[in-house]
Order: sequence, then C-alpha cells, then structure tokens
Amino acid sequence: MEITLKGDKKFDDVPSLKTKALRINLNENIYGSFAEIGAGQETCRHFFRAGGASGTIAKAMSAYDKDFSDAVYGIEDDKRYVTESRLRKMLAYEMELIEQRIKRDKHPNKIFFSYANTVATIDFAKKFKGHGWVGIKYQIDPKGGYNDIILHIRFKETDTRLQQETLGALGTNLIYGAFYKYNEPKKLLRYLYDNLDKDQLEIDTINFSGPIFKDVDNRLMSLQLVKNGMTDAVMFGPDGNNVLPARVFYKKNILALRGSFRPVTRVNMAMYKKSYEMFVKQNKVNADNTEVVFEITLSNLRAEGEIDEQDFMDRADLLCSLGQSVMISNFQEYYKVVEYFSRYTKARMGLVMGVNNLIEIFDEKYYRHLSGGILEAFGKLFFKDIKVYLYPMMDPETGELITSENLKVHPRMKELYKFFKYNGKVVDIKDYDTSIMNVFSRDILNKIESGERGWEDMVPEGTADLIKDYRLFGYSRKPLKPLTLKKRTKK
Repeated sequence: MEITLKGDKKFDDVPSLKTKALRINLNENIYGSFAEIGAGQETCRHFFRAGGASGTIAKAMSAYDKDFSDAVYGIEDDKRYVTESRLRKMLAYEMELIEQRIKRDKHPNKIFFSYANTVATIDFAKKFKGHGWVGIKYQIDPKGGYNDIILHIRFKETDTRLQQETLGALGTNLIYGAFYKYNEPKKLLRYLYDNLDKDQLEIDTINFSGPIFKDVDNRLMSLQLVKNGMTDAVMFGPDGNNVLPARVFYKKNILALRGSFRPVTRVNMAMYKKSYEMFVKQNKVNADNTEVVFEITLSNLRAEGEIDEQDFMDRADLLCSLGQSVMISNFQEYYKVVEYFSRYTKARMGLVMGVNNLIEIFDEKYYRHLSGGILEAFGKLFFKDIKVYLYPMMDPETGELITSENLKVHPRMKELYKFFKYNGKVVDIKDYDTSIMNVFSRDILNKIESGERGWEDMVPEGTADLIKDYRLFGYSRKPLKPLTLKKRTKK
C-alpha cells in the first residue's frame, strides 16, 4: 500500500486531487466514513466525483443543526463546536459505528478510517476569517491499532466558497498522505499543501499519535510547520505536547522571555522569576490568568547554519523539564511577537529582556523594510498595553552596572528612548543577583563541548544532570545514571 515519491517534487509532479481520491477509492481495502460540519461536505465531494467511491465511503454526513449534532456526538462542556474535543468525539463515534456495522469475519482485509472536520468559515462582517479542526483516525493493518492525525487550521481567504474549496483540498491531501506517506511524516506535512497555496491556509498545530507514529516527536513536527512557512509560531507545553496558541493565549496576560536557551542558564531563570513577581503585582494582572512563555526564534535556531533538530530538542527538553511552555516563532523583530499575541488577547503583556536586546530594538537597520521605519515598528510595539522588564548587565570592561538609566543607544534614538522610558514602558528589574551576571550561554556551551568543569553551577538545579545523562549539547562523558525523558534516547 505504501507509495514512494522520488526526490523533491516539482509543481508538475503534484498529483491532482482527483488522482489522489481515485487512488484511495481504487484500493479495495480502504473503507471509512466522512463527517463534516461547518463548510459543506467538501472533502467527501472529491471522492464521490473521482469515481469508484462505493467501495470506499461507508457514510457521509454533515450534522449542521446544533441540536442534531449534540444528539449525535454529545454536548461539549464549553458549549462550543469548533474544538479539538469535538473533533475527537466525531472521529471516535464514527469509527465505533463502522466497527459495529462492518463485521470482520466478512471483511477480514478492510482497513477502516473516519475523517472529520468541524470548522467556522468567515463571518458576514468579514471580521473573523474562520478556523477549524481537521483529523483522521485510521488503520494501516486490519489487525492493527488506530492512528490519529489531528490539525488546526486558519483560513486566510475572505470568501466562504473559497474557504470551502480549500478545506476540501486539504482533507483530500490529509487522507491520501495518511495512507501513503505515514512512514515519512515530514513529507506528509509538506504534501498537505499540494494544490494549495500558503496564502490560502495556515496550519498552526498538528499532532500524530498511534502505533505507527510511536517514534514521532510532535515538537519536531511543530518545528517543521514554522520551518516550512505553514505558520508563524507554534507552541508546546511542559509535557512536550503541542498546544494551540489561540487556546493558551486567549484573553490571557502574557509574559514572554526570548532567548537562545542553549542551554538555559541561571540568569534566564532569574530574569523570568523576578519579572514574573513584578508583572503579577500590576493592576489588571491576575496570576491565575497569566501565561508565561519562553520563545525561541527560527533565526536563532539557524544561527549556526542549517537548523540542527537534535540541538533544538536539547533546548526543548531542558525548558520542559523546568515546567515551561515553549514557543517557536518566525518573528525576528519584537513588534511582530506583540502583534501575534494581540490576535488572541487585549490584556496586559510583558517582554523580558537583557540590556543588549533592548539596545538592538533601537537599531534602525531592523526596520528598513517598513515604510514608516522604526516609528512604525515602535507604534506597533508600544501602542499595546505592554511593558519591557529589563534585567541589568555588568559591563565586562568597566565593571559598571548597566540599567535603563545609563544604557547607551544611538544618538539619533536617544530622545525616542527617553520617551518610552519615562512613559513607563521600560522597567528595571531591581532585585537581581550580581554573582551570576557574568553567566552566558555561549560560555557554558564552550565548557560543555570542551569537557571543562565548572559549568554545572551556571545552570538551574537539576539541569546539569540532564545534560550529562543524555549527552546534550555535545557532552560526551559517561552518563551518571539512567533517566527516562519522553521520546529521548541517549546518543
């Protein structure tokens, strides 16, 4: 059943949607149901029109009426319909029906699937472009277990009909890829955009699960989404599972710390803890409604050339072990990060940074692509309800402590800096530890790679053991003791 595509595919080599649907239909063993809510039966339509669908489609339904839908799939706790929970209920319910109605003794070679989507297309006011959850639950062996591919999409088009057509194409690509590219999940991801353009659709979350995906780390799949330009940012929680940024950030206060975290240092954690203490003491900020995120930019991951996925996983494992949520973004400039957060919340935000980062923000070269230059960028950055929490730095040459009061920006930027500084947009973190100010990730990394001692006290408690046990960041000594991290094997 497996298909192998040779080399990198060119546009002319992309199978048409009809070809994909027909290939599925002509496989006498693939058999399943389609349940689509919110945008017509656009995916199923491709399979009906391709021909030979009678041996593939067990049932196609679209429970549009909310009461009818609730009667079939149950009522969600939050009374919402376009949710991951709803999608999973749809997939499970339809799969159970197939198992009940199609007996294995009569059809021993059938491999079952259920495909479902629940979406909201663009509203009449065209204020919300729409989004949805799409997924497939399926087998590749009649005696094997079920596997899931679940993804969240955001529509970019501004016409309902176009969004429906886009959804149909995506669904067809997903079903085809699930059966014929399951053993190459990175390629499966790219092929989801066959016969589509990235201006039509954004995929911002994807999760693979099941026996055939037991070795797939969904954090690496998230990285591929950003790397391939399918979305601008992805996020995963402390447990290492991908999460939907919209769900995490919705109406939340957000405190973000950007860095390389290669590896995470005691300074990083001090910046986080001290800024958090200050952030939650502000008016309008409730600790129970605050989300902290450690952000790594794609440009940072590419700093050493091509993205090193193992290096990325090393950083991710350490941050997750410290109980942190991690966001991977394609935002080089800070104002783009703030714009991204503003999609989901109007609550107060905070950016935590060191002196060098703040000085870079006032460098005009980063804003030459904007017609309004640095003023346009700062309007987008500081117009929001946001503060910058600045951790001081010790000048390595003079030993002087540099804070917001004495840092030096370009002479042309001096008055602009003063404007934001004295309007309360830049706040110093005053409860700092001078004994760790000379701790830098690059120095720790050099010590680890060269086998020097002394770096262990520069990283948070417990981090050194993880680095040693799992040979992270080039550490090559004999492991101290066996540990078990999720989907981590020793080098």
